[in-house]
Amino acid sequence: MNETERQSSRDRDPEGRARSARPRDGLGRPLPYGAPGVERQPEGVVRTGEETVREAQRLLDAGMPFHAHEVFEDAWKSGPEAERALWRGLAQLAVGITHAARGNRDGGARLLRRGAVGIAEYGAEYGEARPYGIGVAELGAWAEELAGRVERETEPIDAAAVAPRLRP
Repeated sequence: MNETERQSSRDRDPEGRARSARPRDGLGRPLPYGAPGVERQPEGVVRTGEETVREAQRLLDAGMPFHAHEVFEDAWKSGPEAERALWRGLAQLAVGITHAARGNRDGGARLLRRGAVGIAEYGAEYGEARPYGIGVAELGAWAEELAGRVERETEPIDAAAVAPRLRP
């Protein structure tokens, strides 16, 4: 298959961008075409900070950290410049949970710690201990504890069972 044929066989969104239409499971892993999957998060949704936290918490509680990461990523890309570090750090925490639940212990622990550092730096830089009610210190401590647990355990974590409380 030449490059033109390969590109024309890709899934495309309405704007013509390459976008996989394969169904995904609750942890964002692609499933075979035609398999039942979990409804995907719409991309590019602009939400308020309050709406972002509420929707991400719902998804985390449902054991869908990959989808929560997409909600945080939307806020990171569309929110105020000053808040980008907060949303990026939260997205990294969600991806860390995703990797740990998929069995990628090293990647999960690394991203949990990176996210903890990111939200702590945001809190320190902006003097925000509870942006949108999010307990930055508590969440950072939770992420550090979970990262250590992920490194010690041999089985993947249960994403719903370890879901953090964004607002203590």
